[in-house]
Amino acid sequence: MSPKTAPPASLQLVVGEEELLVERAVAEIVRGARAVDPDTDVRRLRPADLTPGELVGYLSPSLFAESRVVVVQTSHEANKELAAAMVAYGKEPAEGIVLVAVHAGGARGRQLADDLRRLKAVVTKCDKLTRAEERADFVRAEARRAGGSVTGEAVSVLLEAVGSDLRELAAATAQLVSDSGGQVDGNAVRRYHRGRAESSGFAVADKAVAGDRSGALEALRWALVLGVAPVLVADALADAVRTLAKVGAAGRGDPNRLASSLGMPPWKIRKAQGQVRAWRPAGLATAIAATAQVNADVKGAAADPGYALERAVLAVVDARGTG
Repeated sequence: MSPKTAPPASLQLVVGEEELLVERAVAEIVRGARAVDPDTDVRRLRPADLTPGELVGYLSPSLFAESRVVVVQTSHEANKELAAAMVAYGKEPAEGIVLVAVHAGGARGRQLADDLRRLKAVVTKCDKLTRAEERADFVRAEARRAGGSVTGEAVSVLLEAVGSDLRELAAATAQLVSDSGGQVDGNAVRRYHRGRAESSGFAVADKAVAGDRSGALEALRWALVLGVAPVLVADALADAVRTLAKVGAAGRGDPNRLASSLGMPPWKIRKAQGQVRAWRPAGLATAIAATAQVNADVKGAAADPGYALERAVLAVVDARGTG
């Protein structure tokens, strides 16, 4: 063992629902263990397939003192006996064996997460990135991770072109850094993602709030044909309508000054200021209701997400100028 290399702590708690971040957190723990011992054994287990006795066996030192990382996926699903076995290990961890509890972070199985925290588990948070600013920060961090940098305009264009899926954002950012020599600007993103941007949920939303019925339906059909997830189109519709409502309520003003209070970049405010002139409060209320309904529809409430999206797009188009 190198004197400069310290093994990861024996008790690890990875909390959150962002799958990419969870996978990276677990991979980092495994890398840390294998930096100390390249022959470290890794076991990935699920509560449904695991008994407390089996877990105790995995966490017990072997005669050959082999290093081991035991990852319990979805640990929030563990029954009381299995959770107790995990807590018992946390009280008396074994050298060279790392227990990683992957927990969704919600109310289910909260007692286990609380117990592991009390035992001083190393906690890695992997919460969903729900805000646009968080995803923008993620893109910047991914560019640095790939050895490059990205301009503010490029971040905005990339988010519009790719959407909110972190895996796709990470892959796109890494590819752009590689292809652009490390410095990514808005033009670079437009070149590499023009086709994707033109068929994305944001293009559908832009045409819908502009009242372009045929253009919105055509963009929607192309987006679905090219594999854009229905939930991304629904999110884009909701974001476009919410943006109009927020900008409309703020009144006319300098986009640069409104940016901080509205929590969005100036270019987006400027764009919305031009769009919202054709809207009335009653129409916005109707559109907000339609986007809320389609959000539920594409997540399982409707049998046909494509039809639900088409209905929502038409509702937004028809709401423009009403009231």
